[in-house]
Amino acid sequence: MEVKRAKTAGFCFGVKRAVDKVYGEIKTGQGPIYTYGPIIHNEQVVEDLAARGVQILEEGEEIPQTGGTVILRSHGVSRAVQERLSAEGLRVVDATCPFVKKIHRAVEEASAQGRTVIVVGNREHPEVEGICGWSRTPVYVVETPEEVEALPELTNVTVVSQTTFNHKKFQELVEKILEKGYNTIVVNTICNATQERQIEAREIAAGVDAMIVIGGRHSSNTQKLYEICRNVCPNVYYIQTLADLDARGFAPVRSVGITAGASTPNNIIEEVHTYVRSKL
Repeated sequence: MEVKRAKTAGFCFGVKRAVDKVYGEIKTGQGPIYTYGPIIHNEQVVEDLAARGVQILEEGEEIPQTGGTVILRSHGVSRAVQERLSAEGLRVVDATCPFVKKIHRAVEEASAQGRTVIVVGNREHPEVEGICGWSRTPVYVVETPEEVEALPELTNVTVVSQTTFNHKKFQELVEKILEKGYNTIVVNTICNATQERQIEAREIAAGVDAMIVIGGRHSSNTQKLYEICRNVCPNVYYIQTLADLDARGFAPVRSVGITAGASTPNNIIEEVHTYVRSKL
């Protein structure tokens, strides 16, 4: 059997940077240590950090009175959250992905100019929630053509995107936004690594009999990979770890592709790859 493993699979720069920051804080031996929300969308990594004493602060949760260090997740947070944490006396370590910080700055600048911000992405995703929190002018979040159609009359508009949004869908939605006749500035903030990962996944999936997509169930970029692969491959399996893989589902395929989301540790990818090569 032929097995094709994506070269872009696994931790992206921003995720690796965030995870390394947490483990670095653990090594200092100074606690308590918190992350604001799960540091990344991978249950195995979050569980390992919890076993090492790292606690998660959820949105709206009461700030601990014992002090300590809080690490901002790779998805970023709003300006208000960041200021609140600092005001409560916590030491704040910013592990926001630099590409997400770029969006924060773009939104902050646009709103300072009085422009309305349109974010292309999933309004319930923490990255998008954080992005919206850097604007002082109205913000609209759109994910479908119908939501674009429902936008009100606007004048000066700046469009940005969730870093992990499907690049093709982003282009399609931007075309519809431009048809609205606004004075529009478009800032393509989809991460280059995301685009490369999506392109490679599509190419591999189109040439194999079955495709394995590895990643956390709450990972937006992994969900996008799954959708892309499903469009070109008849058999696509979305798993978190090797334990989720039902090998019987592959018979009698001759070729299998493997890709993984940006929050998937390399050891999980390697474990699946080794199993597929030896067992299927």
